Amino acid sequence: EAIAIGARDLSKSFGEFEAVKRINLEVKYGEVYGLLGANGAGKTTTIKMLCGLLEPTDGEAELAGETDSLRSSSVRQRIGYMSQKFSLYDDLTIEENLDFFAGVYQVPLAERAEKKRWVLSFSGLQGRGKQMTGSLPGGWKQRVAFGAAVMHEPSVLFLDEPTSGVDPLARRAFWKMINSFADRGMGILVTTHYLEEAEQCNRLGLMVAGELVAQGTPSGLKAEQKGHVLEFKTDSPQRANNLLKQEMENWRVSLFGDRLHVIVDEDATTGIRNITNKLTSEGINVGNAREQPYSLEDVFIAVVEKMRKEGKAAEE
Repeated sequence: EAIAIGARDLSKSFGEFEAVKRINLEVKYGEVYGLLGANGAGKTTTIKMLCGLLEPTDGEAELAGETDSLRSSSVRQRIGYMSQKFSLYDDLTIEENLDFFAGVYQVPLAERAEKKRWVLSFSGLQGRGKQMTGSLPGGWKQRVAFGAAVMHEPSVLFLDEPTSGVDPLARRAFWKMINSFADRGMGILVTTHYLEEAEQCNRLGLMVAGELVAQGTPSGLKAEQKGHVLEFKTDSPQRANNLLKQEMENWRVSLFGDRLHVIVDEDATTGIRNITNKLTSEGINVGNAREQPYSLEDVFIAVVEKMRKEGKAAEE
């Protein structure tokens, strides 16, 4: 099966600093692959190497079947790239921005008017082509940037934090667009630090401190986790959190708003009883306790904390 995007032992160092460490991944056509990680985990450096914008220190990247000439114009025409900052010119109209990117991606002149109509249509911006880009709200700007990245109908698409600074409704609409393009056979790699977005991906890679520490489907990553997640509602969640972290490995205990998640190896009933007794003996009232299915957030926190314990991940 053809691979849209591939990395083999891909690494990047800046001086002594290893930003990306021996990453291996494959993205197939028709698939949305999400790179999930906190800011500074190495996601943007990875995406820039994979789309030929940054030379790797070591390892190999594959793009639309090519490994050697990732910067050649034939490869360039098969990929789309939407950067974190949306890279639009605020002092141009929407149409002028689309004209500019049509030139960058070498869309034939005879096709440009039709392509612009298509972009304005699927992005819900019909009739707004003459509007100044700088006056648009974030969610609309994002649609223009996405349209600019796909107007040449690439087979491979890179989206770097495409929904940062966009409200949740706009984010949901945007993901509908992403999925519709994957359904047409486009291979898509998206970086994000939003866990609810990561759930929308076909497959995920968790990035911590430059390493790809886990890969799989969202449901597969959750199913791989051992033990049970117990949720406690107490009158002093912060105190309960501090107390349990003194008794248990740090990655097992995390605060979720006014609730506490604790990962235990014993069966859920025993775990609930033991922890409730512990908290009650310290004068903390436990209002509610139950077992919860693993969330991606539980998985991610556990992975990061385990790496921190091994001294591999810096404090966020």
